[in-house]
Amino acid sequence: MTARHGAPRLPSDAGDAARSDTQTATGAERQDFYARIGHLHMTPLWAVLHALVPPEPAETCVPALWRWADVQPPLAESGTLISAEEAIRRVLILENPALRGQSLITPSLYAGLQLILPGEIAPSHRHTQSALRFVVDGRGAYTSVDGERTTMAPGDFIITPSWTWHDHGNDTFGDGGEPVVWLDGLDIPILRMFGATFAENAAQRAQPVTRAEGSSAARYGSNMLPVGHVARTRTSPVFSYPYVRAREALDTLARHGEIDAWTGVRLRYVNPATGGWAMPTMGTALQLMPRGFAGKPYRSTDGTVYSVVEGSGRVEIARGERREVFAFGPKDHFVVPPWSSARFEIGADDCVLFAFSDRPVHEALGWHREEFLD
Repeated sequence: MTARHGAPRLPSDAGDAARSDTQTATGAERQDFYARIGHLHMTPLWAVLHALVPPEPAETCVPALWRWADVQPPLAESGTLISAEEAIRRVLILENPALRGQSLITPSLYAGLQLILPGEIAPSHRHTQSALRFVVDGRGAYTSVDGERTTMAPGDFIITPSWTWHDHGNDTFGDGGEPVVWLDGLDIPILRMFGATFAENAAQRAQPVTRAEGSSAARYGSNMLPVGHVARTRTSPVFSYPYVRAREALDTLARHGEIDAWTGVRLRYVNPATGGWAMPTMGTALQLMPRGFAGKPYRSTDGTVYSVVEGSGRVEIARGERREVFAFGPKDHFVVPPWSSARFEIGADDCVLFAFSDRPVHEALGWHREEFLD
């Protein structure tokens, strides 16, 4: 007798014997089987299932802190070793201690500190990766994006959208000139995973300026949009978000609004054309925690990079039995890994933190999870 689709039907006793043989296969027999199917570029799911689908996210990176007092000297030294033009981008990458050699601060994010000296130009190029700039130290530099220039000041958040021409420069000279440092954040690992990394160098060192500074903010940054505007990308048409405006909003809410027990006052940068995140792959936010703030622990699936703008405090980062406490001050940077909790304690002055993560990707694909703990 045969089954409906032609496969031989085993007698019940033979089936029992087959099941018994499978259940009692020796380790050597299984290893021999794995080796034979390995030649076919196959592997058994049951051998790796728990690693692929664990009960909670695996711990893929660790908490880390980069103190400004430690990183500023080598940053300055790098300016004596190589020019911005030769380097293309003079950056010291912030590498997670658990991911050394991979240019990663979390499994999905890249971060680095870029230095540009008075009179320098970092040549124009474009790439498929999206980039953010958050100014850490110094004044007088600029970024140009697709023909519009914006002057950079400490605390400013600036976007370089995917595949847009961009260059950086520092127009300060003489006694008034000063080095400028900003935090670079890019979605390099995400695009690398999808095999979608492309770049192109421009023919000119600096692109022609074709629009007046502030044009994008005038069109899109005053709670108004041009009539007939259609959003063609998920990246904000405003590419420069000045710190002075964001700081004023935080201060007003801190004085007259409710202070969240976990994060203080936290606002996300928004795309005025869509109401969504300012960038499609990286979520950016600014938060103020008042002096003496003692927060509760919070965790989420998106690993987060922090830049300290003002004030000082302590952050306790925990995962399971691991507890790490970092004391931080202005211009320091630290990373909270995915699904690790962070709890903040703030000192004698208000503290402002800039943060970026891959949260927009998590939300768009429906897997973002967060917990507010006691």
